[in-house]
Amino acid sequence: MFSKVLVANRGEIAVRVMRACSELGISTAAVYSETDRECLHTQMAGEAVCVGPGSPTESYLNVPNIISAALKVGADAIHPGVGFLSENAFFAEICHQYGIAYVGPSPEVIAAVADKSLAIEFAREAGLPTLETSNRELLDVQTAKSELQRIGCPAMLKAKAGGGGRGLRRVQTPAELPELFVRAQAEARGSFSIGDLYLERLVTGARHVEVQILADEAVQLHLWERDCSVQRRHQKVIEESPAPGLSSELRGKLAQAAVDLTRYLNYTNAGTVEFLVGDDGDFYFIEINSRLQVEHPVTEAITGVDIVKKQLAIAAGEGIGMTQGEITSTGHAIECRVLAEDASRDWQPASGVITKFVAPGGPGIRIDTHAYDGYNVPPNYDSLLAKITCWGRDRPEAVARASRAIAECEIEGVTNNLAYLEEALSDPAFVRGQYHLDKSLGASQPDTALVAV
Repeated sequence: MFSKVLVANRGEIAVRVMRACSELGISTAAVYSETDRECLHTQMAGEAVCVGPGSPTESYLNVPNIISAALKVGADAIHPGVGFLSENAFFAEICHQYGIAYVGPSPEVIAAVADKSLAIEFAREAGLPTLETSNRELLDVQTAKSELQRIGCPAMLKAKAGGGGRGLRRVQTPAELPELFVRAQAEARGSFSIGDLYLERLVTGARHVEVQILADEAVQLHLWERDCSVQRRHQKVIEESPAPGLSSELRGKLAQAAVDLTRYLNYTNAGTVEFLVGDDGDFYFIEINSRLQVEHPVTEAITGVDIVKKQLAIAAGEGIGMTQGEITSTGHAIECRVLAEDASRDWQPASGVITKFVAPGGPGIRIDTHAYDGYNVPPNYDSLLAKITCWGRDRPEAVARASRAIAECEIEGVTNNLAYLEEALSDPAFVRGQYHLDKSLGASQPDTALVAV
């Protein structure tokens, strides 16, 4: 196992990785921007190195500075967390060149699946069901119009290098395409430095279901599925596992499809294979994320598997150390993302000093956070303040515990989405487990999340 891991990230995910390292007896080092000097992850790490100003491009996305920090502290591995450099093949390759283990898939695999349209081709070759997509690069509106005419409406415009809902636009009619194309392309360029787009047929009334995978050189396995259909503008807000309403047969098919793709790609370490599931039970591959997911605690809650520890073991050459038959799914888990955002300002990210933070507790409650009384939430980064994961013996108990936990949570000084989460969890459609990707969940908060058959 490694002796020292540099965590190339910030906030709650950096704290999460450091805790896993601590339990394994691994020393940790943090990187931080000038803005994040007082962030919790810098206080928890054995060492902390400033890698630049507050702008992410000058700090957390600054490959030379992060590699220099790793060499300075003598780290023998780098864990990229989520976001930032976690799906950057160049960064993974540079780590290897400097003799530093990268905790994630190989650079070749990261590059192969980073292009979302190319990943769909790999999925087709592996025998997974996929949706009809554009056959040509969409470099201009005219080409997009031609491809849309072939695919038909409704359709989705997607960024080829996309993720996190960025560069994503729903096209209901051909007349909407020119304006949506320009917006999606600009957002893709701003988020990924690449403006390439593709079109994909839209399945109405579908749910977003993803399968957690783990793989080493010899073993490829799944940790069952998560339903991520409660979203705000394509950003996940509430996730749960098992996905409600899926038959055991469909769960098995989704899991097997994910493993089949993992084997086809010679994929190693942790990842997530994502699907759309129609109300008729048909499912379609949409993408694979070659990193740890924000919502991984949901899977950990029902399986008892520490995914971060497994990532570290695989990267160290020790392997997964378990078989598919040893993985069981017990009970039900729901994760709520507590975000610093302002509903009255079109859900813009909020910033400022947290004057009061009271985390919930009690049976079945897990909190992943970097927030504390007096923490100054910066405007530079993702708005995630905390993840509240609630486990119950069955779904009704998990829903009840999630509702209780959100009601107990108090955050003052920074505008947040706690009120929305309370409303969403009590929505009859959510309580019934009957929701999808087409309507808002919570009557008083339009255009925030998705609901409900």
